[in-house]
Parts: sequence; C-alpha cells; structure tokens
Amino acid sequence: MNRQEAMSQYATALKQGRKAYKEALVRGRYPYPQVLDEIISDSMVAGQTELGVMEIPIDQIVGTKTAGRRSAFSADFLPLLDPDTEFAGKWISLCEAHLGDEGIRDPIRCYEYFGRFYVQEGNKRVSVLRSYGAPTIPAYVIRMIPVWTEDPAVAAYYEFMQSFPKTKLYRTRFTRAGSFVKLQKALGYEPDHIWTEDERRRFAAGYTYFQEPFLKLGGGELPITVADAVLVWLKVYSFDELISLSSAELLKSVKAVWADIKALSGPIAVRTDTPEAREENLLGRIFKPKQLSRLHVAFISDQLPEQSDWARAHDLGREYLETVLEDRVETEVFYGLRPGEEAEAAMEEAIEHGAQILFAITPPLIGACRKTAAKHPEVRILNCSVSMPYAGVRTYYSRIYEAKYIAGAIAGALSRSGRIGYVASSPIFGVPASINAFALGAQLTNPRAEITLRWSCVEEDAMDALAWEGVSLISNRDIPTPDRIREPWGLCRIENGKFHSLASPYWHWGNVYTNLVRSVLEGGWEALAAPEGQAVNYWWGLDSRAVDILLGDDLPAGVRRLAGVLRRGIIDGSLQPFPEAAPEKILHMDTLLDCVHGQLPQYEDLLPMARPLARLQGVYREAIPPEKEDPIL
Repeated sequence: MNRQEAMSQYATALKQGRKAYKEALVRGRYPYPQVLDEIISDSMVAGQTELGVMEIPIDQIVGTKTAGRRSAFSADFLPLLDPDTEFAGKWISLCEAHLGDEGIRDPIRCYEYFGRFYVQEGNKRVSVLRSYGAPTIPAYVIRMIPVWTEDPAVAAYYEFMQSFPKTKLYRTRFTRAGSFVKLQKALGYEPDHIWTEDERRRFAAGYTYFQEPFLKLGGGELPITVADAVLVWLKVYSFDELISLSSAELLKSVKAVWADIKALSGPIAVRTDTPEAREENLLGRIFKPKQLSRLHVAFISDQLPEQSDWARAHDLGREYLETVLEDRVETEVFYGLRPGEEAEAAMEEAIEHGAQILFAITPPLIGACRKTAAKHPEVRILNCSVSMPYAGVRTYYSRIYEAKYIAGAIAGALSRSGRIGYVASSPIFGVPASINAFALGAQLTNPRAEITLRWSCVEEDAMDALAWEGVSLISNRDIPTPDRIREPWGLCRIENGKFHSLASPYWHWGNVYTNLVRSVLEGGWEALAAPEGQAVNYWWGLDSRAVDILLGDDLPAGVRRLAGVLRRGIIDGSLQPFPEAAPEKILHMDTLLDCVHGQLPQYEDLLPMARPLARLQGVYREAIPPEKEDPIL
C-alpha cells in the first residue's frame, strides 16, 4: 500500500514541480535550484566551519552545492522528471520509506551561506519531505563564512553568526544589524541570554504560525525575512499573544502593522513640500477631495509646558492652531504622561472623546503611537521625531539648519578673528546638518572662519568652557519661541563677562500644526502621503514658516540686510546651504566639515539625561543595545 501511496505522491509533486517551473519561466526567474559553486568564488569566502547535525528549515534550502541533478528539480525542490525514470523510482522508494515505520532518518549534508542552504547529499530526501510540507529536516551543516565588508547584509549576517550559539535557530535571521538584541528584549530576555530547548521550540512554533499570514499578505515578495516581520509585530503585540491568538485574529493583527512591515524594505520618505492651494479649474472642482467642517485634535506630551521649553513651544503652537482655524478645530491636551501604558491610555481616552488627529510631541511617545495606530487605523497619528521607520505613524520635524546657515553668516560677518564657538545639543538626526550649515554660512562671509564645537549633552557648562578658552562669539541653543527670550539664546557675543544675544533660529510649531490640520480639513492628507510601503517624515523649513530667525535690535544694519537676503533666497529656492544633497542625505548626515574642530560624542560620553534621546534619535542609535524601558525601534 505504501508503494502505491508513494507513486501517487510523486505524481502530485511532479504536477506541482512542473507548474512552479513554468511560472518561474513566465516571471523571468531561474527555474531550477541555485548552485553554490556558481554563486561564490574562493575570494568571497573567509573560511568555513562545521556545525554538525541539526534541524534546519526546509524553506531555507534554496539550491545544491554542485550542478549535478539540478535539472531534475524545480527551484523549490519538487521533481520534474517523468515517472518512468530511474530518478523517479529512487524518489518513490524514499517516499515509501518515509511512509513506513522508520521514516527518513539519515541527515542530509549541506553547505550554508548567508543563512541559505545548498545540498551536497540528499536532494531527493529534501524533495520528498518538501512535497509533504515538512517544516524542517535533519542536516549536517558546513557554514561558508563570507569575507567581511561594510555591506549591511554582511554586517547583519555576522551578527547572526554571533547570535546563533544563543538560539541554535536559523529562523532568527534578520536583514538588519541590531535586530537580534531587539528580539531578545521583545521576548523579555537579557542581551546575552542563551535559549533553552523549550524556548527554541516555543519561538519556532510561533514563527511558523506567524509565517502563514505573512505569506498570505504577500510577504514572500518582500526583500525581508519572516523574522524581520515578526520583530515589527512584536513592537506592538507580545509573544504570548502570538501563540494564543486564533488564525483569524492573528491575520487581523498582522494586517494592522502591515504598512510598517512593508516599510522595512524601503527608505523613509522625507517630505519637504507642504500643502498648496488646489487649482480651482473645472477638473479640480470635479475631483476635489471631500472636505471636513470640523476636527477634534488631541495633543499628547510626557512633559508639562510650565516645566519644559519644548512642551511650551508646542502648546503655543496648539494655541496658534486654534486661533488660525477658529471654530473648525477643537483641541484637547494630555500632558505630563509617562511613556508607555499611561500614554497609551490617554490616547485611547482622546479617541473615545472623538479625536481624529493625535499629535505626540516627543520621540519617547513613539511606542504608544504605534500601538494606538495599529488599533485605530482610522485616526491620524503623528509623532514629533525624525527617521522613524513606521508607515502607520507619520512624523514631523523642522529644517532648523536653514536658519542656522543664516546665523552662521551673521557670525562670520561679525567675527574679526574668525574663531567662532558652537554649542550643539545632542548627536541626533539633523544636528550634524545644523553644525555644518552654520559653518558654511560663517565661511560664506568670512573664509577664515573656524568653528570650535562643544556639546551640552556632554558638559553642562559648555558655554562657559568656550568663554574660558577666549571665544567671544558663540552659537548657543536656539530660543524655544520668539516670545520667550532670555539670554544667552542663539548667537551670542561675550562683552565684559556677559552674554548678549544677537540672533537666534526658532521653531514655529503653530505653522506646522496649521498646515497639517488644514491638509486634513481640505482633503489634502493623502496628497502628503509617502509612496506605498514607505514611512513618511515631514521636514519643513523656512518656506513653510516652520522655522525662522529672530534678529537682535543691536545687529548692524548691513548684517541685518544680509540676513534678509539669505532668508529670502532660501525661501524662494535660489539659495540652499547644501545644494547638491537630497533631503534624506542632509537629515542623516553624520560627519562634520573640516573647518569644524570637534566630533560627534560617543554614547558613553553623554550625560545620563541625554542618553534616552540618543537611543531614539541618535545618528548611531542602531549600534546602541536597547534597554528594558526603551521602545523597540
């Protein structure tokens, strides 16, 4: 009876294999298993190591070690040869053994390269088990170690090799470095935790369970691994939920974060354009999006305006929004919340009150934003941060570097020695661009200008330290709002031991909020979206009045006119501090110009109070191991 069943199984597998072969040809793909010897050369391999016998995932077996017999299989190792061939007879005999009492016990022999397996011995064993949908197969594995390069894929693989002794699972392979430590945190483990056999089985079961909805939604077409997608899911849900949800509930939860999963495969879209008035032509009137008459907008903060200049600036922006849009907007505030469950509860309360837009004004609230967005896709949720890889939560920030360029030009014009100080806040996205823009502005008006850089996140008295060194012209922190001026803010001159402010960039959050809310009211929200599968980051500047520069009364008239010329040039686009660089490159800038004397501080050098922000928004955040209280980015 087993023989007959085995022959029937071969017929079924053959039909599936030939179908897969034809589909591969139609789609322009290679129809056979890949051949490792044709993929790599000796110069690409740093060495090899024998891992011994282990269970490996069958779906990660992609080819053979040598070219022999490759035309007998489709790309997924299903048979292609007629039933009357010698190959088919051996396949059927193996299948018959699989159906018998003993089963297929002998491990195959294979090579692993970049987490994929290439069979040296046991192709037909793989084929038989694949035809039955077996998830794993015993194998003697020899790992081929690629030569180290700076390529992100190589870095991610080297990290996998470091993590493999802890998990002994090939299921934990990611495409991005830093992911394994985040997985450990998501599972509640310490970074160096070695998984027990029960923990391996539990994760493997959850992984396999998750794989079905992932593939059903088209995950097989994305350039990411299932483990990548699982980690995105675990940023919103818990692993206990993964193994307890029904199939329908799990599918619904994966759909809720699908936009974020797809965003892994694409860059973050940095939007520097703002909503513009629509043309009132015939076509525009016919297809004009539906407008809303009124919106309920909630503002969420982990800080109090009376205790934080940052929170006060955003609250003034909220008041400005109410003033400009008058009876079309109703705002509600939830301030002084702890990130996490308390912030999530406040967001839920705001939505119960009818909020259609949520603005979370600090980066630490990104975790609460993501969880709320997954539960309420109908609500527009935004977080004031940059470079967050989540399509479900839009982020917003301002191009303060444009105003810094003008401040630098003022400093260069006023400096006699050419030596100018600069106190930077923190090594986060956008700050290196501001430092470099200031330096370029200074050299525009004073080619001899040299910038001495200090960091307020490293030393609390950075201004005094520069003054002690004899620097008399210093760019300090920007004023939070133009109505709250207290020295020393912005560009300062030291005279008789006192600081006098000359000019300062400032943030105008009211214009940011008005632009965003008006886009929703007037049907332009979708026009401000990113291409499908990308996270979007609004990064607005002088042209949208999201930032500006305040000039001191004592500034010389000629310098004041110069500042006005530069400001108008940046607004109309005729002048750009970084004319050849795309917005994405400027935002993620992590090097400093030669005329800047200083460097980005390391995480270990930061003051304790500055470290949480560097974890969330730091230019080197991917290299910082997460801590238990951090949201998983």
